[in-house]
Amino acid sequence: MATLDLTQLDEPLRLAAAARSILACPSSVHLVVDGVDDVLAGTDELGMQDLGGHPTFSCAPGTDLAHASARGARALLTLHSGLGSSGSPDRDATLTLAGTLHTTAREDCACCGQVRDVVTMRLTFALLARSGEGRREQQRRVPLDDFRSPTLELNRGYLQRSVEHANRCHQEELRQAVATTTGTRISQVVGVALVDLRPHRVEVQWVDLTGSHSRTLTFARSAAGADELGELLRRELHAGLC
Repeated sequence: MATLDLTQLDEPLRLAAAARSILACPSSVHLVVDGVDDVLAGTDELGMQDLGGHPTFSCAPGTDLAHASARGARALLTLHSGLGSSGSPDRDATLTLAGTLHTTAREDCACCGQVRDVVTMRLTFALLARSGEGRREQQRRVPLDDFRSPTLELNRGYLQRSVEHANRCHQEELRQAVATTTGTRISQVVGVALVDLRPHRVEVQWVDLTGSHSRTLTFARSAAGADELGELLRRELHAGLC
């Protein structure tokens, strides 16, 4: 995919898409909250995720972050790009978001069974910047209405993170899908990787005892959102490899 060049992002929606990609795929997250010395006190990690262009966190009730959220504290969020591979020029980009924290829900965590507060950051400002060796820093103000657009759900960062998650956490399911659809014993499927996921297709690479293989699966339609993309991906993995 194209390298980020802020001088070429004249269209507001393209600029917003680049910013949303970093929100969905940061290499590091740093949150500063007004009146809080250590926002991580009492929490394991921030657990930030992008929900419709709103940075969202999860924390235990009673922590400093929960108290700050309850009073609508101001916050500054800095995200360093995790786009592309390590060392990619796209890793030079930084997204800075300002806004206020608000508790939007309290729910039972399916992973640990503990009660968690869902904290959402209501944005008032977004700035996308890119620097690098031998270059002057580029900075562009991101229009918030475009940044929150539902059309940006399947942004580049979301697609990259989805592939990374599937390859890292669902290797057994991927091996089983390849084994079933190709008529190969699962013990002979050494490894599987999804590559270059797009709303309308994905490349599947795998290695078995006969060597390495690759096949591009084209979906029946282009996905409009995350749920539809997951459904199309599961369907093609169990049928398209035949």
